[in-house]
This record gives sequence, structure tokens and C-alpha cells, in this order.
Amino acid sequence: MAIKKPLQCVPYARQETGVEIYGNANTWWTKAAGKYRRDRAPAPGTVMAFRGSPENPHGHVAVVREVRSSRILIVDHANWLGRGEVTVATPIIDISPRNDWSQVRVWFIPGDQWGARVFKIAGFIYPERTVASMASR
Repeated sequence: MAIKKPLQCVPYARQETGVEIYGNANTWWTKAAGKYRRDRAPAPGTVMAFRGSPENPHGHVAVVREVRSSRILIVDHANWLGRGEVTVATPIIDISPRNDWSQVRVWFIPGDQWGARVFKIAGFIYPERTVASMASR
């Protein structure tokens, strides 16, 4: 019986959204420039791009499933807890002073509370390709 590798966030987000970006999650925001619309506003179906940090240098990506309010999102993502699992319906709260989704906390499922870490967000990548990238195909 073959042992499957744990699922990582990048292939999961690519599979769920069709956003064809490769490489570590912390590179997605830059690689999306000119290929996909990038914005500070979340919407269902977008990819939330987490910046790298000392604790998580490779960054993270999650798929926005629902915008509950101007400060709460629901996402699905893979390998958040480090076991290769897909976690669905995870709440994320915007704690940025300007309500611009630049800083968030993620619901910590094992503790049933908001996580203590603050994560920096690059923004949201929309799955529709831009006109410029379509012309280069």
C-alpha cells in the first residue's frame, strides 16, 4: 500500500480555485501580479495569501468560502495544523486597525478560541485571469 504525502496548502488552493500559481505560498501574491486580479477585499472563491513570517517562512494560502461580515471570513485550507489535513469552515477575524485585512487571527480549533498569533496578509487573489495574461497565451 502506497503512503500518500500530507496535503499542503498550495496544491489544495490551486485545486479548489483554478489559480495556476506554483511555488511556496509566500510567493503567490507577487506571482499573481499581471496574471490575476489582486485586491485587499475578500470575496468567496478568492485565495487569501498569508505573508511569510519567522514562525511560518513559507507563508500560507486559504480559500475564502464566505464573507460573514466586514471583519469575519470563513475559509477552507490544507495543512494549517501541520498534519496535511483539510480544515473546512475555519473562521478568520480581521484585527487590522484600518479594517483592511492586513492582520488577522485564525480560529484555533484544538483550543476552541481565537489563536494568539497575528498573521500578516498580502491580500486576496481572484481566480479570473486578467486581460493581459489572456493575451499572452
